[in-house]
Amino acid sequence: MSTPTSDLHADDLVVRMPQAEARADDLDQDQEWCEVELPDGTERVRFHDYDRLFSIPGLYERLFYTELQCDSPTVVRTLLETSLREAGLRPSTLRVLDLGAGNGMVGEELQAMGASALIGVDILPEAEMAAERDRPGVYDDYVVCDLTAPGADEIPALRDFRANLLTTVAALGFGDIPPRAFATAFGYVAEDGWVAMTIKDDFLTSDDDSGFSRLIKRMHAEGALELEVDHRYQHRLAVSGEPLHYHAYIARKRGEIQAEWLDEAELVSA
Repeated sequence: MSTPTSDLHADDLVVRMPQAEARADDLDQDQEWCEVELPDGTERVRFHDYDRLFSIPGLYERLFYTELQCDSPTVVRTLLETSLREAGLRPSTLRVLDLGAGNGMVGEELQAMGASALIGVDILPEAEMAAERDRPGVYDDYVVCDLTAPGADEIPALRDFRANLLTTVAALGFGDIPPRAFATAFGYVAEDGWVAMTIKDDFLTSDDDSGFSRLIKRMHAEGALELEVDHRYQHRLAVSGEPLHYHAYIARKRGEIQAEWLDEAELVSA
């Protein structure tokens, strides 16, 4: 008798990466895929189809953390702990807004670190479902909304939470979180609060002229984001086996994002 999809666990899954002859050297990270055996047959799943990834229990962890050795949540936690210690602050002072929270892997690290309160934010209802299924109790609240235009009923939950740490890990630079969504979340963080984020190193080069890259560079230049740590590390492996390098930023919020910066970023992104 086959196992229902809802009863699957990471160890139950058979996951196959593309064979060597099917791997294009120039395959973009957001076009990578795998095949997974399910009770109803074999399915090809693209890595950035997060709604499908989250709907299959255990697949997200099996794919990224077992097969492709992703280490970003641990890297960010370690860097943040060090920065807090150097600033003479305890993790228990943190109230975390976790943007692109997914199924709660970053939230789990921050809860274990000792953060006092966490709120998850994601655009996908499948992400909230996965967080409740995989890591119940990690978040004090989980808000499913589009932060480019949050609804009136969603704004009080985010505003009144009084976040002093914004985290967004492995979710920036591919259009999954547009500049305006990041700016909205940044606006909910208290002055002098912390920002812990990761981004693929390609998006930080002088050659990259994307809207998000422009926004981050402008925030640095204008002093709204004061960088404390810039750590380049191996985020995970690509399906080819080659390392994918990211930058982890630990920064402080020193000002607000101005409307004209966002307008410029969105003009480039359009």
